[in-house]
Amino acid sequence: MIRLAVALALLAPSVQADCRQALALGLDVSGSVDVAEYRQQRDGLASALNAPEVRAALLSEPAAPVALAVFEWSAPAAQTLIQPWIDITDAASLDAVIAGLLAGQRGPADPSTAVGNAMIYGGALLAQRPDCARLTLDLSGDGPSNTGPRPQDVTDLPAGITINGLTVGAAGAHSTDRRQEDIKELSSYYRAYVIRGADAFVETSIGFDSYQAAMRRKLMRELQVIVVGSADPAPGGWSVDIADLIRPIAFDPAQGGRDLVHPVHIDKSPALQSVGVGGEEFGHRVAHPPPLFGQAHAD
Repeated sequence: MIRLAVALALLAPSVQADCRQALALGLDVSGSVDVAEYRQQRDGLASALNAPEVRAALLSEPAAPVALAVFEWSAPAAQTLIQPWIDITDAASLDAVIAGLLAGQRGPADPSTAVGNAMIYGGALLAQRPDCARLTLDLSGDGPSNTGPRPQDVTDLPAGITINGLTVGAAGAHSTDRRQEDIKELSSYYRAYVIRGADAFVETSIGFDSYQAAMRRKLMRELQVIVVGSADPAPGGWSVDIADLIRPIAFDPAQGGRDLVHPVHIDKSPALQSVGVGGEEFGHRVAHPPPLFGQAHAD
């Protein structure tokens, strides 16, 4: 009956969230990103947001919209908000974000790469949207952190946040094998030290020429993990449909009726991230430090 008690505890009444997801997108503008790559990054994000399937996902629930914000980052004290929070309630609001990305020009940027500070800034930005059921930070980068706090040491983040990564590997004169190895090493660094939370993942792009396609895939994956009927993680708890949470199993007299319900693995609900149910720990992720970038910062 312990399993049943855990399942029912998650069904406490809750208040419907004003928005279903807050999505903050952080773009790397450090010294390794040249002028042409900067343009490809902004235009690629604009094109990804304008892709028919992404538009449809963003506009699917105008009564509980997705909120978007976009910032650029480089050095520890160099973060610039280029798109303040906007709720995507209709085509006009989405078109306004796209137009702003296409019109913007690059300003002065520090050459260093402070991934940890970008995480802190993005977390503070997401903390401004407690009305949203899901908080997602989307960080793009083309290299490991080389200044500021180490990403693995960043802990001052909103509860329930998910951090995903889009790593951009080297393009150009490198051989295909070398490019594949570069992106593998950088992606391993992001998996070990940067991404956090339920359903966190790393998308990859070999060069900025492929950035638009990678961003489109990433946005679709992020937007599709939203749970229908998800609610604000307020004191009242999370709204979970009993049909999604449990499924009946055959009664086993040998177990004295202890397993009348069996929990279904639901990654999407932060209420289950640290609850061990049915011998499975939800939301658990083991990070294996990559050999190349494990010492990106001096201890």
